[in-house]
Amino acid sequence: MAIIPDRILSQSAYSHEVDVPIEKIDIANWLFTLPEAEYLRCCSPDHIAAGVTTTDDGRRMSINVEMIGTGLVVQHYVAEEAGKTYCRMNSISDVFTANGRTQVNVVWELIAEATEDGRTRYTNRVTARPTDAFMGFLAQHGITYEDAAAARQAAGGDHNRRETPLFAESIARHALRTHGAVS
Repeated sequence: MAIIPDRILSQSAYSHEVDVPIEKIDIANWLFTLPEAEYLRCCSPDHIAAGVTTTDDGRRMSINVEMIGTGLVVQHYVAEEAGKTYCRMNSISDVFTANGRTQVNVVWELIAEATEDGRTRYTNRVTARPTDAFMGFLAQHGITYEDAAAARQAAGGDHNRRETPLFAESIARHALRTHGAVS
């Protein structure tokens, strides 16, 4: 599957502050122990299912199934970097639309930064790039790249805007359960 690196299909980043110090945050631990029910609460009704597995070579994966706009998306996020304050997850995601199935490349970055007042700012950054299969899908169905990108940007941005504060609050609750109350 070839990714077209010089084209961006959609990109969005939203932030939300939580009342937990950065020292208590562990995004990777949250992500790879996230109960499915909690994932579902983080963007209802869009989030459908989640699970954790590994690649054949042992890298950690997060599998997420969600509706983004009118597309059912199955994301196979492989951890490229997974730390306490930064995770970079990369997926060749299957997208099921009314016109059929295609694939896009999605990079999901989960970022925690300390604020001056001892809180943590969580940023959820999502960047989607077309694959050669996606470009062929567009050509087959007579859809312009510009139209597809505009639709994906609107749907993906709206989804990310709604899930970011819920992810941040879930990460904060996980931090407090794992490391105790704020001192």
